[in-house]
Amino acid sequence: MFDTICVGFDGSEPSENALRTACAIAEKFNGSVHVVHVPKHETVAFALGAVSGYHAATTMPSKEEVAEAAAIVTDTAKKIADVEGHSEVTCHIVDGDPATAVVDKAKAVGADLIVSGRRGLGNLSAMVLGSTSSDISHRAHCAHLTVK
Repeated sequence: MFDTICVGFDGSEPSENALRTACAIAEKFNGSVHVVHVPKHETVAFALGAVSGYHAATTMPSKEEVAEAAAIVTDTAKKIADVEGHSEVTCHIVDGDPATAVVDKAKAVGADLIVSGRRGLGNLSAMVLGSTSSDISHRAHCAHLTVK
């Protein structure tokens, strides 16, 4: 039923819950999981927040910092998937608008399900449903599950 699952992952708690849910569904249906990460200023600051001397409010990240943060975020995703018993995940790091990137990657890998967190790090002002999750719901070519 769900052979290929894409998960939008930014390192936030809702995205971690989305990944756990995707892994559980993949295990039930013997499916594959593709983690899609789109580095943004917020996710770089989140991932590098423990690095001494990094000032998220005043410093735009360099390309090297973006790459380092993306590696941290995708390594975290791999660890979560491994704990959930689904050690075989494919991570994709892409540029652009997160919703567009997730939907485009889902199409490219032939996903029949997209899982995303209700809110992530990208739109901290969203009150009910984050703009990325909302955009994915409107653009998705397949089923979309939003988790809290």
